[in-house]
Amino acid sequence: MARYNYVIGDIQGCFEALKALLKQIQFDADQDFIWFAGDLVARGENSLGALRFIRKLVEAGSAATVLGNHDLNLLACARGIKPVKARDKTQEVIDAIDSDELIDWLRKQPLCLFPDEQTILTHAGIPCIWTAEQTAGFAGEVADVLADDDFTVVDDFLKQMYGAEPDLWSDDLTGNTRLRVITNYLTRMRLTDEAGRLEFSFKDELDAPMPKGFQPWFEYPSKAAETHQIIFGHWAALRGKTISPNIQNVDGGVVWGNQLIAWRLEDRQLFQVDNPVLQDISSGNAV
Repeated sequence: MARYNYVIGDIQGCFEALKALLKQIQFDADQDFIWFAGDLVARGENSLGALRFIRKLVEAGSAATVLGNHDLNLLACARGIKPVKARDKTQEVIDAIDSDELIDWLRKQPLCLFPDEQTILTHAGIPCIWTAEQTAGFAGEVADVLADDDFTVVDDFLKQMYGAEPDLWSDDLTGNTRLRVITNYLTRMRLTDEAGRLEFSFKDELDAPMPKGFQPWFEYPSKAAETHQIIFGHWAALRGKTISPNIQNVDGGVVWGNQLIAWRLEDRQLFQVDNPVLQDISSGNAV
């Protein structure tokens, strides 16, 4: 059993910030355990270094990670399905000598983890209409496809992963349409309506005007939060906000010049470090 368990929010390739945070919490890989909330790569200064480091931690049994939307985008780019956007700074991962090994490892990571019996971790959160058990099952459906030995299966999903429709869950959904909706809930969600219908345009702070009929997913009575503490990243504007005793954000917006956050499960203490790398980033929030 680990001495301490820490959940670390969206790194987005900010490797220097990750190293600084691990130093602050005096992380001991022989005793402690890190749960990463996804978005390991993208717009920071060193996605390749961060990915290599995290992979080593996971394979050594000192960490685990869920996949975020930027991680999934890297998979699609590596498979030649999407072009790499210059602002994502992930071409170095694709060009690396160990790229095949890194991508193969990344695609086999889950979309949902249970750091303990009372805690559930996904990148973007859990819609109010799902229980924790349902979430784990749905996440497993996507993970099984991404990890399939047949790359035609993997590529077929990645080609159809993008899109905002359908925007509402139904148990009757099948195939890649079903997988797309699951992926959108677990890696892209911010706002929904009370039925769980997704809205993708809003990325701002909680006091900003929101589309009529939509609220943050955590404003509705949550089936999952009745039984588990939900920890999530993805929403940089929240800056590690404690939503409620059972819902905690861990995205400090480090890639935007703010903080990288670690949240300790044992005592709910939050640790944060400033991004030590100055970057030429346009104003706005992460996607």
